[in-house]
Amino acid sequence: MNNIKDHDNLNSKRVLLRLDLNVPLKNGEIVDETRIIKIIPVLDFLIKRNSKILIISHVGRPRGRFNKDLSLKPICDYLEKKIKTRVNFISEDILKIKRDDLFKEPEEKVIFFENIRFYAQEEKNELNFSKHLASFADLFVNDAFSCSHRTHASICKITEFLPSFAGLQFETEVNALRKVTIEIKKPITCIIGGSKISTKIDIIKNLVPKLNNIIFVGGMANNILSFKGSRIGKSISEENCESIIKEIFEISKNTLCKITYPEDVLIGKSVDDDAQIKDLKDIADDDLILDVGPKALKRIKNIIENSKTVLWNGPAGYFENPNFAKGSIEIAKTIIKKNKDNSIYSVVGGGDTVAVVNQLNAIKDFNFVSTAGGAFLEYLEGKELPGIKALN
Repeated sequence: MNNIKDHDNLNSKRVLLRLDLNVPLKNGEIVDETRIIKIIPVLDFLIKRNSKILIISHVGRPRGRFNKDLSLKPICDYLEKKIKTRVNFISEDILKIKRDDLFKEPEEKVIFFENIRFYAQEEKNELNFSKHLASFADLFVNDAFSCSHRTHASICKITEFLPSFAGLQFETEVNALRKVTIEIKKPITCIIGGSKISTKIDIIKNLVPKLNNIIFVGGMANNILSFKGSRIGKSISEENCESIIKEIFEISKNTLCKITYPEDVLIGKSVDDDAQIKDLKDIADDDLILDVGPKALKRIKNIIENSKTVLWNGPAGYFENPNFAKGSIEIAKTIIKKNKDNSIYSVVGGGDTVAVVNQLNAIKDFNFVSTAGGAFLEYLEGKELPGIKALN
């Protein structure tokens, strides 16, 4: 997979740059700029090399139709301020645009197209649509790893018509995930949460043979506790997953991966309640498990202390209520402390987990924080992502 940083001469080259600027918007305002911050390096890199940049991206799921609430204009305006370079936003029908319509002004450096998912051809990975997009540029750069599990025109087919390269962020993401799946420094620990164990069974099955420890937290831990015969009250859990959990324990036993789950918890009668510490044997029918308890947290921190690699996907509790955020915050702080003395390699992924890290303003205190969502999870499952395959 070729990286754009290794290209010999980008001077005056037209670069079609696929980015993921699918950031949360509220009343036209950007709520979280994390994804924007991550793509600034590739823009700075190309601008310094006097490239002509054509940005393609999306926000939301317009299903191939124009939706003014999903316009990229506010994101374009925000990006323009960030890179301190004039950006020409094009809202016209992309199918009617020709190469000669672009960069008419010699000093123009960056063009930003309207939401690519306004066109049904994008999600259909249509050949002619890809060819038309390719006609605008001299080369293609994919710096949207988070979209690369999608078989879409601006991710896949377009590579058939242009010399194609991975972007700076794309390579960083792949390298980080390789370090927790292939190029591993052991002991390696995976902390995994979420409400449904069935949605992450393929990840678990793929990772367990490579892991020394897997720690179940959050709603996912409730499934393990129930399987082991503990009462979980009215806590969130998934039905009919006993065979899945049994399989996980069997794989773990065969590969010498130790499974850890809470021996005590913090409960409330509702998500807005105060926290109360309880051992598993004391959980009542109307209790909600909303965080790990102090004994469990001490054990989790000790495992992290003795790890050289950690992958964290899923908070330890209902962190939206500060009373149940301690588990997640203490996990984060333990990893950060080890990161500062370079004794651990840490990868964090998943929207809620990233939100925890953002609350602590600690994005830079981890080796890598992934905003890739589905692509992140599918890579961990061991799947070949269409976007990576296309670049290869």
